[in-house]
Amino acid sequence: MLTRKHSIEGKHPFGKAAELFNTLDADAAMKLAMVAGDVTLVLDETGTILDAAFDPREFPDFVDIVGSNWIETVTIESRPKIMEMLAAARRGEVQHWRQVNHPSRDGDVPIRYAVLSVNGGEHRIAFGRDLRDAGRLQQRLLQVQQSLERDYLRMRQLEARYRMLFERSTEPVMIVEVGTLRIREANPAAHALVGARPASLAGKKLLTFIDKSSLDAIQSLVGAAMVSDTVSPGRIRVARGQREVMASVTGFTQDRGQFLLLRLVPATDRPAGDFSPVLALVDQMPDGFVVADSNLEIVTANAAFVEMLQAASVDQLRGRHLSESIGRPGIDLDLIEGQIDQHGAARNIATVLRVGHDIEGEPVELSAVRTSGEDGYYAFVVRPVGRRMRDLPPGVQDMPRSVEQLTDLVGRMSLKDIVRESTDLIERLCIEAALSYTSDNRASAAEILGLSRQSLYSKLHRYGLGNLAGDGE
Repeated sequence: MLTRKHSIEGKHPFGKAAELFNTLDADAAMKLAMVAGDVTLVLDETGTILDAAFDPREFPDFVDIVGSNWIETVTIESRPKIMEMLAAARRGEVQHWRQVNHPSRDGDVPIRYAVLSVNGGEHRIAFGRDLRDAGRLQQRLLQVQQSLERDYLRMRQLEARYRMLFERSTEPVMIVEVGTLRIREANPAAHALVGARPASLAGKKLLTFIDKSSLDAIQSLVGAAMVSDTVSPGRIRVARGQREVMASVTGFTQDRGQFLLLRLVPATDRPAGDFSPVLALVDQMPDGFVVADSNLEIVTANAAFVEMLQAASVDQLRGRHLSESIGRPGIDLDLIEGQIDQHGAARNIATVLRVGHDIEGEPVELSAVRTSGEDGYYAFVVRPVGRRMRDLPPGVQDMPRSVEQLTDLVGRMSLKDIVRESTDLIERLCIEAALSYTSDNRASAAEILGLSRQSLYSKLHRYGLGNLAGDGE
């Protein structure tokens, strides 16, 4: 907003004005007038534009402005301002800057003017300054401010949701500083677990609430959490009531500080089934066993499956989708789900187990069942068969022996592989038919098939169709 500071009123005047400007010639006066404004208009007492100085590249619509009345070159809402400036100039009053808008083909052009009387009141000079750059800067500033306000509102909403989840969680949770092991935040469940008054844990040291026998264990968990993303929960004892809990620790960095997310699950809250001998035997079985939720995300697995995927612990696998490790993406698991929906179980499905970025994978057999209900769980038994397949004769382990077996490969192999298997199947069937027609006379069979004897022997060996030593002629 323009105020009096934009005018000459109240400013310290030149001390030697008469000496400096008394001999000012017309050329110097013209240059001063042109420098004083982006647009300089010379007006008569009626407001008619007698002359103008401007940059035609910046103001192309001002080319024909000379001869027009100033009031006719501005928008309707700006005309009262023009009338006020001209009236004040006739009265000899000190002028203040006023913004007016000139219509143009590209929109209104905002210019602020100040009018001075010259030549004894015979003429007026209107000095104008282009406000478009300032307007664009203000627009950018407004956009940045609106963007910051939106981000701030979004952060407030995220913080509110986080706070609600944190406060209402039934699982005891603490945020702990790594350097001092002071509790930064704790939810109501954590206060209840350690027997503290509500909102009293912030700022207190974590170790004061841990039994002395568990101090080494909690220190080990803290150290492991700062160097690894996968730390198995540890059993510790709370000082109040000597209550045992399972502590899960995760490290993170925020605002250049290191913190711990500490979750404390009372050990007595663990289902009694965790100590079942069945689960103990499943964990020791040589075949992989994995349980997944309705979204096929891993819930738990036995030691054999963890070893198959070369993971550090089962905690590293929890939450991972099975498609990352089992089968070809979008093929095998969909077929397995379909079989379970149709038959209630899937038995001895041939697929692959992929580790890391391995595309080919290791051949395995997979069987699976699912519990009832919309959110049922899946149980998979995964058995490696790579060694068994390597022990089979070359070319026999994967070769279908009929058209029905060939069509069963749809969905389990790519079309390119199926076509290759089809070619091998047709070739083998033709060789078997030729041998049958010639009563196993291989020389005649080779002649019928249009093959050399060496080529026929090579194919017989490939398909395992006979001993080369027993050639019939």
